[in-house]
Amino acid sequence: MTNTPTAARRSAIYLLDQILGEGRLLSECLAAGALDRLAPEDRARAQRLTLETLRGLERADRLLEEHLRRTPALTVQNALRLGTVELCQGEAAHGVVNAMVEIIGRSRKHGRLKGLVNAVLRKIAAEGPEVWPKMRVPRLPDWLREPLIAAWGADAVKGMEQAHFAGAPLDLTPKPGATIPMGTELPTGSVRVTDAGQVSALPGYASGDWWVQDAAAALPARILAPRPGERVLDMCAAPGGKTLQLAAAGAEVTALDISEGRLARVRENLERTGLSARVVAGDALDHQGQYDAILLDAPCSATGTIRRHPDLPFAKDGSEFGGLIALQGRMLAHAWTLLKPGGRLVYCTCSLLPDEGEVQIEEALPHHPDMQVDRAALQVPGVQPDWLTEEGGLRLRPDCWPDLGGMDGFYIACLNKSA
Repeated sequence: MTNTPTAARRSAIYLLDQILGEGRLLSECLAAGALDRLAPEDRARAQRLTLETLRGLERADRLLEEHLRRTPALTVQNALRLGTVELCQGEAAHGVVNAMVEIIGRSRKHGRLKGLVNAVLRKIAAEGPEVWPKMRVPRLPDWLREPLIAAWGADAVKGMEQAHFAGAPLDLTPKPGATIPMGTELPTGSVRVTDAGQVSALPGYASGDWWVQDAAAALPARILAPRPGERVLDMCAAPGGKTLQLAAAGAEVTALDISEGRLARVRENLERTGLSARVVAGDALDHQGQYDAILLDAPCSATGTIRRHPDLPFAKDGSEFGGLIALQGRMLAHAWTLLKPGGRLVYCTCSLLPDEGEVQIEEALPHHPDMQVDRAALQVPGVQPDWLTEEGGLRLRPDCWPDLGGMDGFYIACLNKSA
């Protein structure tokens, strides 16, 4: 395995090429082995550099356009973008410039442009660090920004963009009875850690005292409030944080997901934490059974997770969202048939779009006379009154908790079935 700063930067440029040129998500690139040849510390660095460049892409491009007569080939452009972000965030100029010149210089296709890279980045090094903090917060692309403004207003979207640019700290969910000797406890019970470094090296990881889970993502299982011995279905379980919460509460959990590969991570976390659940690979629309409670974290646009996944607005354009919205409606309807009379179901999506949240509940209620919204279930510790929605759900956004570091965007509703 390689272990040099240049190797991490070269890999980051490759990831940027894939995301910005091929429309691939970072998670897809990693699953395909894009960083497997790197040492663990370089894998982490390559991912960090990629994410930071994507967050600062608008600022980097505005700085670079002052020094480029024409847009170079994408790989060269991404090397310049990465170099610009590093320089403006305080990295030593000689190290950044030399590395980018070396990377481009070794390219058979682009080697002739190493002089351009050298000249441009030296100019950025001289002026960029002073200009960078005065530039506007990078904006979401219009295809997403416009519907979000229509839903929540321009000021709210600016707050979301600020949270996206700041990035996400590490949130942990403690196993009942365990203590986390680090971080800050949030109002909802999650523990937030800044500058965490390598997750597997943190105290309590190996012993299974906690698992990684954004504070917003931890709320659906707390709202479902599983009781010991209840049969509970986690309908789209991977990557498994909610399964762990349900199992830790003593429920008899079935963790269902269509991806066998993604379920491998669920099994690993169950083993690490010493918790148990029945893990099933299958299509949720074909699943049969009867359950006391169901948690449906439906497939969605994931627009609520951009603070952690800034690649999403660049790899997607919203064209597939209509199909996801239709799928959510079918999954909710099927889940309702699996719920015992007197049972409860929590529907949630990590989306900022009302069509994937509020509208789904508004449209489902008239079709199911035995379905009632349970507003009282949302009153868990830390939930603020202004997060509650008109139809009876909970709307979380990245601009919530601005002084605490924000949270993922989520919609959550608890539905009771008549006995």
